Amino acid sequence: MNTSQAWTPVRWAAHADVRLAFDRLTGNDQGEPLLLIAGLGVSRLWWPQGLSEAFGARGFAVARYDQRDAGQSTRLPATAARSPIAALLGRRGAAYTAEEMTDDAIAVLDALGWESAHLFGVSLGGAIAQRIAIRHPSRVRTLTTMSAVPGDAAGLETIRYVRLSTLVKLSRLKFPDTVEGDIESGVAVARLISSPGYPFDERSSRETITRIADAGVRDARSQSRQIGAQWHGPPISTIKAPTLVLHGAGDPLIHPRAARRIAVRVPGARLRILPGVGHELPEPVWDAIVDEVLGLQLLDRPAALGESLPVSHGRLGAAGEQDTGGEE
Repeated sequence: MNTSQAWTPVRWAAHADVRLAFDRLTGNDQGEPLLLIAGLGVSRLWWPQGLSEAFGARGFAVARYDQRDAGQSTRLPATAARSPIAALLGRRGAAYTAEEMTDDAIAVLDALGWESAHLFGVSLGGAIAQRIAIRHPSRVRTLTTMSAVPGDAAGLETIRYVRLSTLVKLSRLKFPDTVEGDIESGVAVARLISSPGYPFDERSSRETITRIADAGVRDARSQSRQIGAQWHGPPISTIKAPTLVLHGAGDPLIHPRAARRIAVRVPGARLRILPGVGHELPEPVWDAIVDEVLGLQLLDRPAALGESLPVSHGRLGAAGEQDTGGEE
């Protein structure tokens, strides 16, 4: 797309003592409400502009927000955990629960005036989207989770899905506490999680990250608080919303077995493994992803609850892998 749609000025939602920054893509206020939920530590600005616009062009009213401990939203007090690995292993006390992070999203929906919405979460955002569908089923029209672990996994159970070698590499990235350090760390992270089937465009990545200038990728303390938030609710098998599970075949951070596990356990879920895709959203698959999310709206409620689903013949149905069961 040659022109970029603007986002509204930042607005704020409140949940207890936490303020949550959010905005909306302009130009389609009456469309199907779609809430984008970002991954570990990063702000809402990490969502690709072109993908957001592609959703808008296909009839969605698009909103995005910063989770607590990310972007412009409230930062919580430091805890003893100094790294995401320590927090993941549960070695230190948690700053808050996964339920509280889940309810943050509901506060954003309330501030938007949306009774319900389609959800699209990536990485940690995908796990949170699953939890919203469990905890607040009436607020979820459809659920798309990408590059995520099962939303009810916790602590050591999560380890089976995470490529620890990549997590260690991420934890060893050290950059100065400056804007320049934010940019260099952002580029380094983008390169590390990039898609093996698509060339990494460092120049474009650097330009985008320079505009974002987000410290989240090197803020281990905030990441630790987010990843240390444990889920205490029902299992993902109770999800009733039509569900799409996306995962890159070449994801260097979260193993595709996580997506297969989600698809097995969520009734009626559709699974699409994306060839050549890593732990990101590369431009060549944007239109195909939008097609798949649109396809969720065509599912009737009985199908969403577990009856046989038709094979998708959309772009990911042709190029990707459909899998409704089985683990590697």
